[in-house]
Amino acid sequence: MFDLKVYLEGKRRLIDSALDREMPRETERPARLHKAMRYSVFSGGKRLRPALCMAAAEALDAPESCALLPGLAVELLHSYTLIHDDLPCMDDDALRRGKPTVHVAFGEAVAILAGDALQALAFELPTRSPAPCANRVVRQVAELARAAGSCGVIGGQVEDLAATDGAPSPDTMDFIHLHKTADLFRAAVRMGAVAADCDEERLASLTRYAECLGLAFQMSDDILDENQKDTQNRQEASCLQVMDRAAAENKTRDLVNEAIASLECFEPERIAPLAGIARLTADRILPENL
Repeated sequence: MFDLKVYLEGKRRLIDSALDREMPRETERPARLHKAMRYSVFSGGKRLRPALCMAAAEALDAPESCALLPGLAVELLHSYTLIHDDLPCMDDDALRRGKPTVHVAFGEAVAILAGDALQALAFELPTRSPAPCANRVVRQVAELARAAGSCGVIGGQVEDLAATDGAPSPDTMDFIHLHKTADLFRAAVRMGAVAADCDEERLASLTRYAECLGLAFQMSDDILDENQKDTQNRQEASCLQVMDRAAAENKTRDLVNEAIASLECFEPERIAPLAGIARLTADRILPENL
């Protein structure tokens, strides 16, 4: 019987060990920069995105090892976005996961440069794959670039900042969720599929799964944030500004169900981790069985 908790914990340990191995040491010059990078990356993240990358490869009967470095790349890109999101000119957050944010701990300039360095390292990691297939590496880097750019998480952040001037429209809210959150889920899953040499039909199914999952994950985050509001310098855009909680819960459930339905072309035992992660996303706010 598949145990998602055991699966994710095993992936977390593997990912943490690989990140420690692939990142510069704290003592390597410039030490303060490398310490800030590691401070951000090893701050207690769930490692969900690299786990998804490896789960996508496993759904295609490929070993997790082929998707490890691409998964780390997505995690480093995610860490970079968190550093920059927390900056005074962005969300202006003093704490993340109960710890001082990077700009509070190391200063604003070092935080910006640590984010820049993590982004650069993210694009390097896929090229470190042993005996890489050049075409697959190019496609992985292209996926990462698409997720990172002006039509990806950066575009989503810009729209999020602009939305604080007033209540966002439903279209703007969808744009923010799709690009600020779902695009990295999409990149993680597609990079894992590319590493496993996925055909176009199954790649389309995995892509739809990832987009639905990413949207559901952000909506569940918005609902949880509403439950745990604290004092902040600004109010981030939330789906609860354009719909009530019941509607948000229903939409989250629908997105999770659509994500799982997108995997019907795969063998059930192969997609247990992907389906389990989708259900877990809804279970955070909807504890009943789906």
